[in-house]
Amino acid sequence: MTDKTTPKKLNKKLVALLGALALTAAACGSDSDGSDGAASDSATTETTAAASQSSTTAAESDDDMADDDMADDDMAEIGTIVDVADANGSFTVLVAALQATGLDETLAGDGPFTVFAPTDEAFTAALESLGLTADELLADTETLSSILTYHVVAGNVPSSDVVTMDGQSVATVNGAEVTISVDGDTVMVNDATVVAVDVEASNGVIHVIDSVLLPPAG
Repeated sequence: MTDKTTPKKLNKKLVALLGALALTAAACGSDSDGSDGAASDSATTETTAAASQSSTTAAESDDDMADDDMADDDMAEIGTIVDVADANGSFTVLVAALQATGLDETLAGDGPFTVFAPTDEAFTAALESLGLTADELLADTETLSSILTYHVVAGNVPSSDVVTMDGQSVATVNGAEVTISVDGDTVMVNDATVVAVDVEASNGVIHVIDSVLLPPAG
């Protein structure tokens, strides 16, 4: 049977086919562009978020370092244990004794140290008990060094730790031990009562006591 399709009809079919192919290609291109765009947008968002998080972390780290530096500067301005004791005005005999023995240089070191510091009144009572004058005590540097180091504990021991030491013996720089006792709000070191606590210094802490600690003989 003879195909009677005319050239004109063939042209129309060819145009329709090409049009359909063009629409299909356009649709595929649109889907591809949308997918790529979404992926690009997602990657950009993730990169921006990561950069923001990194910037925030860096800023927080800088703030922490700045806070630490400020704290160190504040403590440096306070001064060492000797500086604080000297500036207080209630420890003139103690400071003079430290200077006479050279222990002022030791307690000006890095530490940290905890010092149970007798007041001037405590030293006055101790001198009367020992039958000595302040000059006589300051002249006997060997005995004085033994007494002074008996008031010093290595490390920074705040009052919050001291009150947990009821009945415990604590080694001093002297080598001998002191005994801590706690009864309610009263804290004692041997027979001395703690009358003030946590006087901060750049290299440790001072707890004030009302009598001089005398190391055991021998």
